[in-house]
Amino acid sequence: MSTPPVATSLVVMLVTGLLGMQPLSTDLYLGSLPNMADDFEVGAAAVQLTLSVFIGGFALAQLLAGPLSDRFGRRPIALAGCAVYLLACIASAVAPSLQALILARLLQSLGACAAVICARALVRDLYAPAEGARVMSRALGWMTAVPLLGPIAGSWLQYAFGWRANFVLMALAGALMLWFCWRHMPETNAYLNPRATSLSGLAQTYWRIARSADFRAYTLIAAGAYCALFTFLAGSSFVAVRVLGLPAQHFGLLFGSVTSGFLAGTLVTRRILPRLGINGTIRAGGLVTASAGCALALLELAGLINVYLLALPMFFVFFAHGLLQPTSQMGAMGPFPREAGAASALTGCCMSLGAVGTGLWVGASYDGTMRPLAFTVAGFTCLTALFAFGLLKRQASPQH
Repeated sequence: MSTPPVATSLVVMLVTGLLGMQPLSTDLYLGSLPNMADDFEVGAAAVQLTLSVFIGGFALAQLLAGPLSDRFGRRPIALAGCAVYLLACIASAVAPSLQALILARLLQSLGACAAVICARALVRDLYAPAEGARVMSRALGWMTAVPLLGPIAGSWLQYAFGWRANFVLMALAGALMLWFCWRHMPETNAYLNPRATSLSGLAQTYWRIARSADFRAYTLIAAGAYCALFTFLAGSSFVAVRVLGLPAQHFGLLFGSVTSGFLAGTLVTRRILPRLGINGTIRAGGLVTASAGCALALLELAGLINVYLLALPMFFVFFAHGLLQPTSQMGAMGPFPREAGAASALTGCCMSLGAVGTGLWVGASYDGTMRPLAFTVAGFTCLTALFAFGLLKRQASPQH
Protein backbone atom coordinates (compact mmCIF):
# COMPACT_ATOMS: atom_id res chain seq x y z
CA MET A 1 0.00 0.00 0.00
CA SER A 2 1.41 3.41 -0.96
CA THR A 3 0.65 6.69 0.73
CA PRO A 4 -1.47 8.95 -1.48
CA PRO A 5 -0.20 12.45 -2.33
CA VAL A 6 -1.86 14.94 -0.01
CA ALA A 7 -1.70 18.71 -0.33
CA THR A 8 0.21 20.27 2.55
CA SER A 9 -2.55 22.83 3.04
CA LEU A 10 -5.06 20.02 3.63
CA VAL A 11 -2.67 18.28 6.03
CA VAL A 12 -2.27 21.51 8.00
CA MET A 13 -6.06 21.98 8.19
CA LEU A 14 -6.65 18.40 9.32
CA VAL A 15 -3.87 18.41 11.88
CA THR A 16 -4.91 21.83 13.20
CA GLY A 17 -8.48 20.71 13.75
CA LEU A 18 -7.67 17.32 15.27
CA LEU A 19 -4.96 18.64 17.57
CA GLY A 20 -7.21 21.54 18.56
CA MET A 21 -9.71 19.21 20.19
CA GLN A 22 -7.39 18.76 23.17
CA PRO A 23 -6.81 22.43 24.10
CA LEU A 24 -10.45 23.18 23.34
CA SER A 25 -11.41 20.57 25.93
CA THR A 26 -9.04 21.91 28.59
CA ASP A 27 -8.80 25.67 27.96
CA LEU A 28 -12.33 26.71 27.00
CA TYR A 29 -13.87 26.20 30.44
CA LEU A 30 -10.92 27.23 32.64
CA GLY A 31 -12.55 30.52 33.56
CA SER A 32 -15.62 28.58 34.74
CA LEU A 33 -13.81 26.43 37.31
CA PRO A 34 -14.48 28.76 40.29
CA ASN A 35 -18.17 29.03 39.31
CA MET A 36 -18.42 25.26 38.85
CA ALA A 37 -17.00 24.80 42.33
CA ASP A 38 -19.69 27.11 43.69
CA ASP A 39 -22.43 25.41 41.65
CA PHE A 40 -21.53 21.91 42.84
CA GLU A 41 -20.60 23.20 46.34
CA VAL A 42 -17.11 21.68 46.28
CA GLY A 43 -13.56 22.94 46.71
CA ALA A 44 -10.94 23.80 44.12
CA ALA A 45 -9.28 20.38 44.23
CA ALA A 46 -12.60 18.57 43.58
CA VAL A 47 -13.60 20.60 40.54
CA GLN A 48 -10.07 20.41 39.13
CA LEU A 49 -10.64 16.65 38.89
CA THR A 50 -12.64 17.41 35.73
CA LEU A 51 -9.32 18.55 34.26
CA SER A 52 -7.08 15.88 35.78
CA VAL A 53 -9.43 13.02 34.82
CA PHE A 54 -9.51 14.28 31.25
CA ILE A 55 -5.72 14.35 31.08
CA GLY A 56 -5.43 10.97 32.82
CA GLY A 57 -7.85 9.29 30.43
CA PHE A 58 -6.08 10.98 27.53
CA ALA A 59 -2.75 9.63 28.77
CA LEU A 60 -3.74 5.98 29.09
CA ALA A 61 -5.98 5.84 26.02
CA GLN A 62 -3.04 6.82 23.82
CA LEU A 63 -1.39 3.48 24.50
CA LEU A 64 -4.29 1.79 22.69
CA ALA A 65 -5.27 4.50 20.19
CA GLY A 66 -1.79 4.59 18.65
CA PRO A 67 -1.60 0.86 17.92
CA LEU A 68 -5.22 0.86 16.71
CA SER A 69 -4.28 3.49 14.14
CA ASP A 70 -1.23 1.41 13.15
CA ARG A 71 -3.48 -1.60 12.58
CA PHE A 72 -6.69 -0.15 11.12
CA GLY A 73 -5.47 3.18 9.76
CA ARG A 74 -5.59 6.83 10.76
CA ARG A 75 -8.92 7.65 9.11
CA PRO A 76 -11.27 5.18 10.87
CA ILE A 77 -9.75 5.83 14.30
CA ALA A 78 -9.97 9.60 13.82
CA LEU A 79 -13.62 9.33 12.76
CA ALA A 80 -14.46 7.12 15.76
CA GLY A 81 -12.67 9.57 18.05
CA CYS A 82 -14.63 12.55 16.75
CA ALA A 83 -17.93 10.68 17.20
CA VAL A 84 -17.13 9.67 20.78
CA TYR A 85 -16.00 13.22 21.52
CA LEU A 86 -19.28 14.68 20.25
CA LEU A 87 -21.39 12.36 22.42
CA ALA A 88 -19.25 13.05 25.49
CA CYS A 89 -19.55 16.82 25.06
CA ILE A 90 -23.33 16.53 24.99
CA ALA A 91 -23.22 14.37 28.15
CA SER A 92 -21.00 16.96 29.86
CA ALA A 93 -23.37 19.79 28.99
CA VAL A 94 -26.31 18.06 30.69
CA ALA A 95 -24.42 16.41 33.58
CA PRO A 96 -26.60 16.57 36.74
CA SER A 97 -23.71 16.15 39.20
CA LEU A 98 -19.97 16.55 39.48
CA GLN A 99 -19.56 12.77 39.38
CA ALA A 100 -21.52 12.55 36.13
CA LEU A 101 -19.47 15.38 34.66
CA ILE A 102 -16.21 13.66 35.60
CA LEU A 103 -17.40 10.45 33.90
CA ALA A 104 -18.39 12.36 30.77
CA ARG A 105 -15.02 14.12 30.77
CA LEU A 106 -13.30 10.73 30.88
CA LEU A 107 -15.25 9.66 27.80
CA GLN A 108 -14.44 12.98 26.14
CA SER A 109 -10.74 12.37 26.72
CA LEU A 110 -10.92 9.07 24.81
CA GLY A 111 -12.35 10.75 21.74
CA ALA A 112 -9.90 13.66 21.83
CA CYS A 113 -7.03 11.23 22.31
CA ALA A 114 -7.84 9.26 19.16
CA ALA A 115 -8.01 12.50 17.17
CA VAL A 116 -4.69 13.84 18.43
CA ILE A 117 -2.82 10.54 17.98
CA CYS A 118 -3.99 10.27 14.37
CA ALA A 119 -3.00 13.87 13.66
CA ARG A 120 0.57 13.35 14.87
CA ALA A 121 0.92 10.02 13.11
CA LEU A 122 -0.49 11.46 9.88
CA VAL A 123 2.35 13.99 9.78
CA ARG A 124 4.96 11.27 10.35
CA ASP A 125 3.33 9.14 7.63
CA LEU A 126 3.80 11.87 5.06
CA TYR A 127 7.03 13.67 6.01
CA ALA A 128 10.58 13.12 7.25
CA PRO A 129 11.24 14.41 10.81
CA ALA A 130 12.62 17.87 9.97
CA GLU A 131 9.98 18.63 7.32
CA GLY A 132 7.35 17.13 9.60
CA ALA A 133 8.43 19.49 12.38
CA ARG A 134 7.90 22.44 10.04
CA VAL A 135 4.44 21.18 9.03
CA MET A 136 3.58 20.49 12.67
CA SER A 137 4.76 23.97 13.60
CA ARG A 138 2.43 25.47 10.99
CA ALA A 139 -0.49 23.45 12.30
CA LEU A 140 0.29 24.34 15.90
CA GLY A 141 0.52 28.00 14.92
CA TRP A 142 -3.00 27.93 13.50
CA MET A 143 -4.17 25.79 16.42
CA THR A 144 -3.08 28.58 18.77
CA ALA A 145 -6.38 30.24 17.91
CA VAL A 146 -8.04 27.67 20.19
CA PRO A 147 -6.17 28.46 23.43
CA LEU A 148 -5.94 32.13 22.38
CA LEU A 149 -9.65 32.73 21.72
CA GLY A 150 -11.17 29.76 23.54
CA PRO A 151 -10.81 31.05 27.11
CA ILE A 152 -12.09 34.48 26.01
CA ALA A 153 -15.17 32.88 24.45
CA GLY A 154 -15.54 30.54 27.42
CA SER A 155 -15.38 33.37 29.95
CA TRP A 156 -18.09 35.31 28.17
CA LEU A 157 -20.23 32.20 27.67
CA GLN A 158 -19.90 31.61 31.39
CA TYR A 159 -20.90 35.20 32.09
CA ALA A 160 -23.89 35.11 29.72
CA PHE A 161 -25.20 31.54 29.95
CA GLY A 162 -23.30 29.62 32.63
CA TRP A 163 -20.59 26.98 32.46
CA ARG A 164 -22.66 24.39 30.56
CA ALA A 165 -22.56 26.58 27.46
CA ASN A 166 -18.85 25.83 27.17
CA PHE A 167 -19.58 22.16 26.57
CA VAL A 168 -22.25 23.00 24.00
CA LEU A 169 -19.58 24.89 22.04
CA MET A 170 -17.24 21.89 22.34
CA ALA A 171 -20.00 19.65 20.95
CA LEU A 172 -20.43 21.94 17.94
CA ALA A 173 -16.68 21.84 17.29
CA GLY A 174 -16.72 18.03 17.55
CA ALA A 175 -19.55 17.80 15.03
CA LEU A 176 -17.65 20.06 12.63
CA MET A 177 -14.49 17.95 12.84
CA LEU A 178 -16.46 14.72 12.36
CA TRP A 179 -17.90 16.12 9.13
CA PHE A 180 -14.57 17.53 7.92
CA CYS A 181 -12.68 14.27 8.51
CA TRP A 182 -15.42 12.27 6.81
CA ARG A 183 -15.25 14.48 3.74
CA HIS A 184 -11.54 15.22 3.44
CA MET A 185 -9.28 12.95 5.51
CA PRO A 186 -7.38 10.35 3.43
CA GLU A 187 -5.80 7.19 4.75
CA THR A 188 -2.06 7.83 5.11
CA ASN A 189 -0.88 4.68 6.89
CA ALA A 190 0.98 2.71 4.22
CA TYR A 191 2.09 -0.03 6.66
CA LEU A 192 -1.08 -1.45 8.21
CA ASN A 193 0.13 -3.93 10.81
CA PRO A 194 -2.34 -6.69 11.79
CA ARG A 195 -0.19 -7.52 14.85
CA ALA A 196 -0.12 -3.95 16.14
CA THR A 197 -2.81 -4.57 18.77
CA SER A 198 -1.79 -8.05 19.90
CA LEU A 199 -0.53 -8.12 23.48
CA SER A 200 2.83 -9.55 22.52
CA GLY A 201 3.11 -7.15 19.58
CA LEU A 202 2.21 -4.17 21.77
CA ALA A 203 4.72 -5.10 24.43
CA GLN A 204 7.50 -5.64 21.88
CA THR A 205 6.74 -2.41 20.05
CA TYR A 206 6.60 -0.25 23.17
CA TRP A 207 9.71 -1.89 24.60
CA ARG A 208 11.64 -1.27 21.38
CA ILE A 209 10.54 2.37 21.29
CA ALA A 210 11.27 2.96 24.99
CA ARG A 211 14.77 1.52 24.61
CA SER A 212 15.67 4.24 22.10
CA ALA A 213 17.89 6.90 23.69
CA ASP A 214 16.65 9.43 21.12
CA PHE A 215 13.04 8.69 22.03
CA ARG A 216 13.67 9.08 25.78
CA ALA A 217 15.54 12.35 25.35
CA TYR A 218 12.94 14.02 23.17
CA THR A 219 10.04 12.69 25.22
CA LEU A 220 11.45 14.00 28.51
CA ILE A 221 11.82 17.44 26.93
CA ALA A 222 8.26 17.37 25.59
CA ALA A 223 6.92 16.21 28.97
CA GLY A 224 8.82 18.81 30.99
CA ALA A 225 7.67 21.65 28.75
CA TYR A 226 4.07 20.42 28.83
CA CYS A 227 4.02 20.12 32.62
CA ALA A 228 5.20 23.73 32.94
CA LEU A 229 2.39 24.84 30.64
CA PHE A 230 -0.17 22.62 32.37
CA THR A 231 0.69 24.15 35.75
CA PHE A 232 -0.64 27.43 34.41
CA LEU A 233 -3.67 25.74 32.86
CA ALA A 234 -4.64 24.06 36.13
CA GLY A 235 -3.97 26.91 38.52
CA SER A 236 -4.32 30.19 36.64
CA SER A 237 -8.08 30.68 37.01
CA PHE A 238 -8.01 30.36 40.80
CA VAL A 239 -4.89 32.53 41.10
CA ALA A 240 -6.16 35.20 38.71
CA VAL A 241 -9.75 35.38 40.02
CA ARG A 242 -9.37 34.62 43.73
CA VAL A 243 -5.83 35.81 44.49
CA LEU A 244 -5.31 38.70 42.07
CA GLY A 245 -8.95 39.80 41.93
CA LEU A 246 -9.45 39.58 38.17
CA PRO A 247 -13.16 39.50 37.16
CA ALA A 248 -14.05 36.05 35.85
CA GLN A 249 -15.28 37.41 32.51
CA HIS A 250 -11.84 38.97 31.94
CA PHE A 251 -9.89 35.78 32.60
CA GLY A 252 -10.00 34.83 28.93
CA LEU A 253 -8.16 38.05 28.05
CA LEU A 254 -5.35 37.13 30.45
CA PHE A 255 -5.15 33.59 29.14
CA GLY A 256 -5.30 34.73 25.53
CA SER A 257 -2.48 37.22 25.99
CA VAL A 258 -0.30 34.50 27.51
CA THR A 259 -1.21 31.96 24.83
CA SER A 260 -0.23 34.37 22.08
CA GLY A 261 3.34 33.57 23.09
CA PHE A 262 2.83 30.04 21.76
CA LEU A 263 1.78 31.41 18.38
CA ALA A 264 4.88 33.61 18.28
CA GLY A 265 7.02 30.59 19.18
CA THR A 266 5.67 28.47 16.34
CA LEU A 267 6.30 31.29 13.86
CA VAL A 268 9.89 31.62 15.06
CA THR A 269 10.36 27.85 14.90
CA ARG A 270 9.56 27.78 11.20
CA ARG A 271 12.24 30.40 10.59
CA ILE A 272 15.06 29.03 12.72
CA LEU A 273 14.50 25.29 12.24
CA PRO A 274 16.18 25.09 8.81
CA ARG A 275 19.27 26.80 10.22
CA LEU A 276 19.51 25.32 13.73
CA GLY A 277 17.96 21.90 13.13
CA ILE A 278 15.74 20.11 15.61
CA ASN A 279 18.28 19.92 18.44
CA GLY A 280 19.44 23.53 18.11
CA THR A 281 15.85 24.78 18.16
CA ILE A 282 15.14 22.70 21.26
CA ARG A 283 18.16 24.14 23.08
CA ALA A 284 17.03 27.67 22.23
CA GLY A 285 13.61 26.82 23.67
CA GLY A 286 15.25 25.40 26.80
CA LEU A 287 17.08 28.66 27.46
CA VAL A 288 13.95 30.76 27.01
CA THR A 289 11.69 28.60 29.17
CA ALA A 290 14.14 28.34 32.09
CA SER A 291 14.75 32.09 32.06
CA ALA A 292 11.02 32.85 32.07
CA GLY A 293 10.22 30.32 34.79
CA CYS A 294 12.97 31.61 37.07
CA ALA A 295 11.81 35.19 36.48
CA LEU A 296 8.29 34.26 37.61
CA ALA A 297 9.60 32.66 40.80
CA LEU A 298 11.83 35.65 41.57
CA LEU A 299 8.95 38.10 41.08
CA GLU A 300 6.84 36.04 43.49
CA LEU A 301 9.63 36.00 46.07
CA ALA A 302 9.99 39.77 45.75
CA GLY A 303 6.25 40.27 46.21
CA LEU A 304 5.94 42.05 42.84
CA ILE A 305 3.22 39.83 41.40
CA ASN A 306 0.10 41.24 39.78
CA VAL A 307 -1.90 40.19 36.72
CA TYR A 308 0.55 41.85 34.32
CA LEU A 309 3.67 40.45 35.98
CA LEU A 310 2.08 37.00 35.91
CA ALA A 311 1.28 37.29 32.21
CA LEU A 312 4.72 38.47 31.04
CA PRO A 313 6.88 35.54 32.21
CA MET A 314 4.17 33.06 31.22
CA PHE A 315 4.08 34.60 27.73
CA PHE A 316 7.70 33.52 27.30
CA VAL A 317 7.04 30.07 28.80
CA PHE A 318 4.37 29.61 26.13
CA PHE A 319 6.73 31.10 23.52
CA ALA A 320 9.32 28.46 24.40
CA HIS A 321 6.61 25.81 24.19
CA GLY A 322 6.14 26.80 20.55
CA LEU A 323 9.82 26.03 19.99
CA LEU A 324 9.90 22.82 22.00
CA GLN A 325 6.74 20.88 21.22
CA PRO A 326 6.78 20.47 17.41
CA THR A 327 10.50 19.68 17.43
CA SER A 328 10.57 17.28 20.37
CA GLN A 329 7.45 15.38 19.27
CA MET A 330 8.74 14.87 15.75
CA GLY A 331 12.17 13.99 17.13
CA ALA A 332 10.65 11.28 19.31
CA MET A 333 8.74 9.76 16.37
CA GLY A 334 11.59 10.19 13.89
CA PRO A 335 13.26 6.77 14.33
CA PHE A 336 9.94 4.89 13.98
CA PRO A 337 8.30 5.52 10.58
CA ARG A 338 6.48 2.14 10.68
CA GLU A 339 5.28 2.58 14.26
CA ALA A 340 4.50 6.30 14.20
CA GLY A 341 1.17 5.74 15.96
CA ALA A 342 2.74 3.79 18.81
CA ALA A 343 5.65 6.23 19.17
CA SER A 344 3.25 9.18 19.19
CA ALA A 345 1.12 7.37 21.77
CA LEU A 346 4.00 6.65 24.12
CA THR A 347 5.28 10.22 23.93
CA GLY A 348 1.80 11.60 24.52
CA CYS A 349 1.19 9.18 27.38
CA CYS A 350 4.34 10.32 29.17
CA MET A 351 3.38 13.97 28.67
CA SER A 352 -0.16 13.44 29.89
CA LEU A 353 0.77 11.34 32.93
CA GLY A 354 3.16 14.09 33.95
CA ALA A 355 0.33 16.58 33.52
CA VAL A 356 -2.01 14.46 35.68
CA GLY A 357 0.46 14.54 38.56
CA THR A 358 0.98 18.24 37.98
CA GLY A 359 -2.75 18.95 38.05
CA LEU A 360 -3.23 17.01 41.27
CA TRP A 361 -0.30 18.83 42.85
CA VAL A 362 -1.59 22.26 41.75
CA GLY A 363 -5.01 21.52 43.23
CA ALA A 364 -3.64 20.13 46.49
CA SER A 365 -1.01 22.85 46.98
CA TYR A 366 -3.30 25.82 46.33
CA ASP A 367 -3.08 27.93 49.49
CA GLY A 368 -4.65 31.20 48.49
CA THR A 369 -1.38 32.57 47.12
CA MET A 370 0.46 32.39 43.81
CA ARG A 371 3.59 30.82 45.28
CA PRO A 372 2.84 27.13 44.45
CA LEU A 373 2.08 27.98 40.84
CA ALA A 374 5.18 30.15 40.40
CA PHE A 375 7.58 27.67 41.97
CA THR A 376 6.11 24.70 40.08
CA VAL A 377 6.45 26.49 36.74
CA ALA A 378 10.04 27.41 37.61
CA GLY A 379 10.87 23.83 38.52
CA PHE A 380 9.54 22.30 35.32
CA THR A 381 11.11 24.93 33.07
CA CYS A 382 14.52 24.36 34.63
CA LEU A 383 14.15 20.59 34.26
CA THR A 384 13.27 21.05 30.59
CA ALA A 385 16.41 23.10 30.01
CA LEU A 386 18.54 20.48 31.77
CA PHE A 387 17.08 17.77 29.54
CA ALA A 388 17.63 19.89 26.42
CA PHE A 389 21.30 20.50 27.13
CA GLY A 390 22.17 17.31 28.97
CA LEU A 391 20.28 14.48 27.28
CA LEU A 392 20.42 15.73 23.71
CA LYS A 393 24.14 16.43 23.94
CA ARG A 394 24.95 12.94 25.16
CA GLN A 395 22.22 10.79 23.65
CA ALA A 396 20.10 12.11 20.83
CA SER A 397 21.48 12.47 17.34
CA PRO A 398 20.54 15.58 15.35
CA GLN A 399 17.71 15.03 12.89
CA HIS A 400 17.53 17.25 9.82
